Amino acid sequence: MIHIENLVKRYGELVALDHLNLDIQEGEIFGLLGPNGSGKTTAINCLLALLKYDKGTIQVFGEQMQPDSYHLKRQIGVVPQNVAVFEQMTVYENIDYFCGLYVPDKKTRRKLVEEAIAFTGLEEHQKMLPRKLSGGLLRRLNIACGIAHQPRLIIMDEPTVAVDPQSRNKILEGIVELNRRGSTIIYTSHYMEEVEQICTRIMIMDRGRCIASGTAEELKRMIKTGETIVIEGVALADGQKADIEKLPHVFQVNYSEEKVLTVKCTSAQHNVVRILNYLQEQNVAFGRVLSELPTLNDVFLEITGKELRD
Repeated sequence: MIHIENLVKRYGELVALDHLNLDIQEGEIFGLLGPNGSGKTTAINCLLALLKYDKGTIQVFGEQMQPDSYHLKRQIGVVPQNVAVFEQMTVYENIDYFCGLYVPDKKTRRKLVEEAIAFTGLEEHQKMLPRKLSGGLLRRLNIACGIAHQPRLIIMDEPTVAVDPQSRNKILEGIVELNRRGSTIIYTSHYMEEVEQICTRIMIMDRGRCIASGTAEELKRMIKTGETIVIEGVALADGQKADIEKLPHVFQVNYSEEKVLTVKCTSAQHNVVRILNYLQEQNVAFGRVLSELPTLNDVFLEITGKELRD
């Protein structure tokens, strides 16, 4: 559905996209991750032909994307990070307006708008102005405006920012349902658990390049961390942290002032047992023990060496 090859975009001396290559298949929920300044937004704007680029090829639905490729753009819906609606128009009027940019026939459009309202759960709010809506409802309105024309491709840029957990779950369920109904989705988020929950494939960008891609499980197998063990209430004596660092399969040990021991290990059996046996042999008391398999956040930190922040 999308093919990007050797895409280069410069802003003066700054290289925002450095020979980026990307393929997205029809039917995917494709997660696009990267730290701030990694080139995600630039890549999306080039994909939509909103930005000129210096070099490369962009094909959408098998055709070259150009600024005047309106027949392609009619099949794309965009849900921006910043809510983009008209404050002086009601919920219904906003959805009808944005749908009207793609669907001129009033009868057809009325049906699509009503379906979008029902899909996003805005039936009881359709006569309200946006300023009267809660943050979660406003986000749902933003989504309804972007999907009402039933696009084949939907680009969602952090659609759950600053919403409550209930609204977030409603939005995520809606995204999965949109995909089930046939839409391919590009999804960006700073919430790793969301990406891991709904995305069928993920790409991590940094400095304008793809540095890793695959399913969540494939990405986890790319990193050294196989297990993170957290032990609370540990009073280590001098030299004992160094002893733990020498245990088999241990490659990183952190010990905080709050007496919390965090041990990162490669994938192996009985990592917890080895560490607890050492503590017991040394007569070191400890409290709660947690063992965690690698998360997408671990992948991101290890691959990029950066925190993913809003």
